[in-house]
Amino acid sequence: MKANLRRALALVVLGVLFAAAPLGAAPPVDPRTLTFPPLTYDIPVPERFVLDNGMTVLLMTDRALPLIQITAYVGVGAVYEPADQCGLAALTGAMIRRGGFAGKTPEVLDAELEFMASAVESAAGDDLGTVSLRTLRKNFEATLGLFAGVMRSPAFDARRFDQTVKEALETLRRQNDDPRELADRELLRAIYRGHPLGRTPTPATLRAIGREDLAAFHRRYFRPNNVLLAISGDIDRTELEARLKSTFSGWEPAPVDFPTVPWPDMTLRPAMLYVKKDLAQSVIRMGHLGVTKDNPDLYALRVMDFILGGGGLNSRLMGEIRANQGLAYNVAGYFEIGRRFPGPFLAETETKAASTGRAIALMLDIMDGITKAPVTEAELTLAKESIVNAFIFGFANAERVVNQRARIVYYGYPDRYLEDYRANIAKVTQADVLRVARRYLHPEKLIKVVVGDAAGFDRPLSAFGEVREIRPEVWN
Repeated sequence: MKANLRRALALVVLGVLFAAAPLGAAPPVDPRTLTFPPLTYDIPVPERFVLDNGMTVLLMTDRALPLIQITAYVGVGAVYEPADQCGLAALTGAMIRRGGFAGKTPEVLDAELEFMASAVESAAGDDLGTVSLRTLRKNFEATLGLFAGVMRSPAFDARRFDQTVKEALETLRRQNDDPRELADRELLRAIYRGHPLGRTPTPATLRAIGREDLAAFHRRYFRPNNVLLAISGDIDRTELEARLKSTFSGWEPAPVDFPTVPWPDMTLRPAMLYVKKDLAQSVIRMGHLGVTKDNPDLYALRVMDFILGGGGLNSRLMGEIRANQGLAYNVAGYFEIGRRFPGPFLAETETKAASTGRAIALMLDIMDGITKAPVTEAELTLAKESIVNAFIFGFANAERVVNQRARIVYYGYPDRYLEDYRANIAKVTQADVLRVARRYLHPEKLIKVVVGDAAGFDRPLSAFGEVREIRPEVWN
């Protein structure tokens, strides 16, 4: 009985196989040999218009969901604050939203936004301030009024201001708790020595800031002609333009007095900096000044970044130090392209104390290697294809599209920067990668920062240069 059943099942299987593969059919295709046409993607272009008060607007209408998002890009930032009031931009950026506005206390503002399930947020970084809005379509008019209120006339509520300063002081008190943040901070201080980008707040600079300073800083930079609005969602231009004109009526343009910010000192001075901290693991950071967005070698640098340390497990740093040597979980190296000022080249990893010297030596050898010989054709092809194929993910929805375009406008990129990006990457050659590596990457001039316990290191840090111990500020 069982034998008959097995024979019957075998006949059924054979029948299926013959039915699925008729005589004369082509053999199965090996998926590894498949080829595809080049990936094409046309980047959407938002509508662009300028209000009478000088405010520039970029709009991507998207009817998929009843939502509307706005991000206001404001020409302001920490590079413009006085050195003795370091932290002024960050405090102003936070308090624009947290402190309420004329005729609306912070508590009422919080309650109204919560009731509508809307959000308004604000912040300021090194060279950019933002105020954002997110709301349901049905609540857009009311939320836009609150958004405009904090943009135009923030009140900098006294109680919220005191609370925000206390939080900033507490952050300073704990600033050395995370060794990675500590290493990052000390590296940037050393790279941008004497420049606003290398400054960090202290209790003295924070306590030197009053509410009136925030108000003055806001008045100086928050002008409609210094604002770019990136808007996406369930609204068309006709309705949007009418609402913006009505809501921002009376906000008059005025010249913005930007202080002169010096260019960083581009002289590369190698250093070996050590921060003692009782850790079983060492935090390693390296860097030096690099390039700006206007550099004609930008695309070759992007490809070099991928091959050296920006391509994850496909990069040389990750492949050797993590995969082959097992010294670290994370390791990377890349140029952070500057927009207003030169950005840094940065390399980073964390490893156990007993492999600190070995990890540093390997990183330096790998960086030196990419300046000595051309990358392989396989490395070049993988890097270019990965960068080009990943490019479209920066435009996954209307909000991403309009904000990508807004940053291009805000930072003054060429008009066709996005459209030409993939073609410019595709043009990069092995010779280009070697040339830019030799020109811009200087392993022998890196500033190196190590946070950890030298007693457990496998070799002294003096093997990598004269050691200068840094004792980070501690505030209670």
